[in-house]
Amino acid sequence: MTKKPLILISNDDGYQAKGLAHLIEAARPFGRIVVVAPDRGESGMSHAITIKNPLRLTLHQKSEELTIYSINGTPVDAVKLAMNQILKERPALVLSGVNHGSNASISVIYSGTLGAAREGCLNGIPSVGFSLLNHDKDADFSVVSHFLPQMIKEVLTNGLNDQTYLNINFPDVGLSEIKGIKVCRQTKGVWKEEYEKRTDPHGGTYYWLTGAFNNFEPQAEDTDEWALERNYIAVVPNQIDGTAHQDIEQIKNWNWIGKR
Repeated sequence: MTKKPLILISNDDGYQAKGLAHLIEAARPFGRIVVVAPDRGESGMSHAITIKNPLRLTLHQKSEELTIYSINGTPVDAVKLAMNQILKERPALVLSGVNHGSNASISVIYSGTLGAAREGCLNGIPSVGFSLLNHDKDADFSVVSHFLPQMIKEVLTNGLNDQTYLNINFPDVGLSEIKGIKVCRQTKGVWKEEYEKRTDPHGGTYYWLTGAFNNFEPQAEDTDEWALERNYIAVVPNQIDGTAHQDIEQIKNWNWIGKR
């Protein structure tokens, strides 16, 4: 009998996160699941890796169909260690999430959820990061769970180019309010960050990061933020190659070596 495909799952909210549990359940019909996820919340880790401390794995559950580990590192550490030390075969799919909170627009740069998906893509494996626009640790993932099985099936069936991974964000609304799914581009915008200066109980000064998202193109109908604000699920294909190809020829003409 042919074995089911192997699916590697990670996240950045920790191995006990509710969103991760929903992703595991959605993926189980499609393959054998190995979970390697941080042992605590590691949001905002982007593509960070641990190089100054030893990494340690803890096994929580093991069977032919579902194995769960936690790691004292980042989401990217989790995928790297899984590929190098844990998995005995190449996974057919890397899934990350479901993140508690949006990873739309420029958040893809900071997101540990997308860092794990990007690492899977770097290994040539079809990879997807999922997020729900709700930061509550007890958020309602029922709408996400409704769509996840078909999404997982489509990626397994169709595959992705070896430089492409998907960033999928769900609006925080009921099933009847979902307008559909839009394949779109990343919104141009930035986080306008501010640090609040505070004083701890011992009189010491510390700083707490706050801020808000600044959308540079709120009316652009082909973007993820526009879709999410109108209750569409936003699917954005991201790529590994960060080269600004359109600027190469212009920059070649700069006076790099000075006049002689």
